[in-house]
Amino acid sequence: MVKRPVRNIDPERVVRAIVDAERNTTGQIRVSIAPPPWGSVRNAAERAFARLEMTRTPQRNGVLIFVVPARREFVILGDVAIHERVGQEFWERVASAMSERIRSGDLTDGIVHGVEASGVELAAHFPPDGGSGRDGSLPNTVDM
Repeated sequence: MVKRPVRNIDPERVVRAIVDAERNTTGQIRVSIAPPPWGSVRNAAERAFARLEMTRTPQRNGVLIFVVPARREFVILGDVAIHERVGQEFWERVASAMSERIRSGDLTDGIVHGVEASGVELAAHFPPDGGSGRDGSLPNTVDM
């Protein structure tokens, strides 16, 4: 099997997807693009979750999409409140759809799909509340 090369990420497109997804929710989504870590990508994602202060959201509804392009690996982590509502099966469905897009060579499309799917669930479970839920808002940037 020949692997297609993964195109470089388009951070502007990812940020637009984050902004659009967060319009309808108090939830927060971050994307982190990382070099290959020593050891487990999952462990590196958990460290990034803490470093990026994903637990700082007032309703504990942050989502991190952590991507290691060189390994074509990623991890999606949801803070406790969103994970309790959507369950592990949701994250696995999103990861499967992201994997298909990334395998086809389009890293940005895979990430955007993960952001959009996360945004739909965040909006369903954490709709806007008149402003108080966005206190301590995390930046809408791609951590690279």
